[in-house]
Amino acid sequence: MGALTALSYILRPCGERASAVIGDKRRFARSRQVGAYLGLVPRQQQSGERSPELHITRAGDAALRRLLVQGAHYIMGPFGPDTQLRRWGLKMAGEGSTARKKRAIVAVARKLAVLLHRLWTTAAVYEPLHEEGRVVVAA
Repeated sequence: MGALTALSYILRPCGERASAVIGDKRRFARSRQVGAYLGLVPRQQQSGERSPELHITRAGDAALRRLLVQGAHYIMGPFGPDTQLRRWGLKMAGEGSTARKKRAIVAVARKLAVLLHRLWTTAAVYEPLHEEGRVVVAA
C-alpha cells in the first residue's frame, strides 16, 4: 500500500480544490459498507431461482477504485508481501481460469478498502499475518 493510495483514500486532490472521497471516518457505521460505496461489490439481479454472477457496480470514485485494484494486483502478484490478504486472494483465485483471477483481484481490492477503513477508525497497527500467532484451544 503506497502513500498515494492511502492519501487518496482519505482525500483526493481535484484541480485546485481537494474533494473528500471518504472524508470522515465516522461516515460509515460498518467498515464493510466502504466496499459498496466505492463500487467494488457485484451487482445483483435475482429472478426466481436464478442469481447470476454480474460485474461490479462501479459506483463511487473511479480514481480511488483504480488505485485499490492496482494495489490488489501488487499484493497478488509475484512480488507481493506474504500476508493473510494475499493468501486469501490466492486461495480464491485457485488454479482456475482468468475470470476467477480477476474476481479474486476485485475481492482483494474490496477487502483492502474495508481493512483501510477499519485500521483508520480503530487506529490499530496493521499485522500482515495476524492469525499465525493465534493458538486454537479445543474445548
